[in-house]
Amino acid sequence: MPSVRVYQKKKLRLDLLNFRQRQMYELGSAGVTAVKARLSAAQGPEDSAAKPLTKRYAIFKTRKGKGNRRNLTFTGDLLRNFQVRTVSENRAKASVSTRKDRIKAWANQKREAWMVFSPKNRAAVVEVARKMLEAMKPRLLLERNLGGKQR
Repeated sequence: MPSVRVYQKKKLRLDLLNFRQRQMYELGSAGVTAVKARLSAAQGPEDSAAKPLTKRYAIFKTRKGKGNRRNLTFTGDLLRNFQVRTVSENRAKASVSTRKDRIKAWANQKREAWMVFSPKNRAAVVEVARKMLEAMKPRLLLERNLGGKQR
């Protein structure tokens, strides 16, 4: 006689809970805003001070009146073009748009990682996601009680 084994998962699976694309865009935008704020404060990927500029570049940047901190804002184009580019229901990707800025971003990324979430950036995005889930909770419970999507 053949036997059948039935497995019941006791672990909560949140991978099936997707945000809508608009909500994912808002999450991505919150992350990009947090990264831009960290960079404008000249902080590195661990929320500490960014690596110092080279001596010659620090002198050049100071003469132009831009200060001598690594905040990626000599012209402002690099951070202005750093935006959320692609969004799906479970992923938002941010990148730099123009080729010239992509080359600058790549070079700066090799010096010190800047297109990453620091612990404070992660906390900011988690907070935005928590608020979104709190706003979605009544709707999700209502849909579940009524037997699925009711729209």
